[in-house]
Amino acid sequence: MSQDLLDWTDVMALNDLPEEVITPFSIGDKALVLYRSGDQIRAFDGKCPHKGAPMEQGVACRSLQGDVQLVCPWHKASFSAESGRLIEPPALDPLNRYPVEVHDDRVLVGKQPMSQTAPAPMREHEFVAVIGAGAAAIAAAVTLREEGFAGRVVLVSPEPDLPYDRTALSKMVLGSGEEGAPPPALRPAEWYDAHRIERLIDRAVNVDLETRLITLEKGNPFTPDHILLASGSRARKLDVPGATLEGVHGLRSAQDAQQIIAAVDKNTSVVVIGSGFIGMEAAAALRKRGAGVTVVSQSELPFQKQLGDSVAGALRSLHEEKGVAFIASRKVKAIEGDKAVSAVTLDDGSTISANLVLAGIGASPVLDYLPDYAINNQGGLDVDESMRVAPHVYAVGDIASMAHDGQRYRIEHWRTAQCQARIAARTMLGLPGGTLPVPWFWTQHYDRKIEYLGWPQSFDRVEIDGEADRFDFTARYLKGDKIVGLAMAGRPKEMAKEAVTFDDA
Repeated sequence: MSQDLLDWTDVMALNDLPEEVITPFSIGDKALVLYRSGDQIRAFDGKCPHKGAPMEQGVACRSLQGDVQLVCPWHKASFSAESGRLIEPPALDPLNRYPVEVHDDRVLVGKQPMSQTAPAPMREHEFVAVIGAGAAAIAAAVTLREEGFAGRVVLVSPEPDLPYDRTALSKMVLGSGEEGAPPPALRPAEWYDAHRIERLIDRAVNVDLETRLITLEKGNPFTPDHILLASGSRARKLDVPGATLEGVHGLRSAQDAQQIIAAVDKNTSVVVIGSGFIGMEAAAALRKRGAGVTVVSQSELPFQKQLGDSVAGALRSLHEEKGVAFIASRKVKAIEGDKAVSAVTLDDGSTISANLVLAGIGASPVLDYLPDYAINNQGGLDVDESMRVAPHVYAVGDIASMAHDGQRYRIEHWRTAQCQARIAARTMLGLPGGTLPVPWFWTQHYDRKIEYLGWPQSFDRVEIDGEADRFDFTARYLKGDKIVGLAMAGRPKEMAKEAVTFDDA
């Protein structure tokens, strides 16, 4: 043995270890997993470094590129089955790997993780500026340091809070968060110092795509070697009489969430305008707080365009079972009240009493620091497969418009933004950027979760295996004979595999 016997644990017989599956075991109270392929055996942490999901409930599968990946069951982060390195977010760290030896047909695992070799420092005299401080911005900063970038990295954002998990606002913070409690930080404060990531609390008012000159609202202008535009989007505002009354809210920031939490109790009557992600997740969260909730939607069913009638119908029924009133095929005409909201009037003349209104009517890309001619008709920036907008300038996340199958799409989803950011960061360093995975997102309503994989393409029909109303199904979305998307509920392993093997090309 390479270390003293006390540093190793005998975990199982070699003959009991199956091949090409994730096998759980533990050393004391530490959960670990094994992966065996022929004579090679690897041991890794048993919990995903993103949110602590049990990796044993995920899958090991071969990707379209031919490598084997270990995929988290919850949020589809993937890791190399050879080394544990991070392949795709939303995790930002690798899986720790542990030493393994086989003696007398017994598998022994070391108790301490193996040290990871740091890459050689590179480009220490270069300067990367990131406009934004959300998920994509942090993923880019992590990737730059992960790949050995030794130069200056600055995140420019007007928000004073530590960069946080924005998806938690409607899924967790609004439903169970305490008043004044911040959403989960993407990285602790000490990480920025340890990795020399500067946070500049300021607003970019102009970015010259040709000269790379960045003009700030308060500080002095500067010209970095590389720019990553990751400014995200802002919530669309209601354009009806009464939209500025006290009690009318959007939900895009931690401050928005805290204002809503402070105003909601079991006696609150809430009208949610819109039946998309923010609207329906917020409806579920506010019902958990005991508020009365009415959803006003222009469509007959929530997520109808994205998920089809059967899945969308099951989702509406779930909300109605939980006490949410759903008013379909109606628009809000006005919000009534003197200083504060008292009611909402619809386009058919009916009125709904309310003392809080939440508008979930979509978001618009934040690109007011660029001239209009740089922005396409989708409101975003055209990027190539490396996320490049112009020489040494890249755009990712909600503002990036990508080409796929002859069309351009803006994908407003967390994981895609992070994947784009990693591609852009590597390209800045002259490394292969990699291939963007098929977009994946998930939405949580009470104790039910729906996952979707695919580009936002239209479909002709939906084939469902399982029972949509029991939230145990696989839905296949077809255009002609081609499967262009998948939705699943209650099948995390199946979706984990599809996340790295699905090909709609």
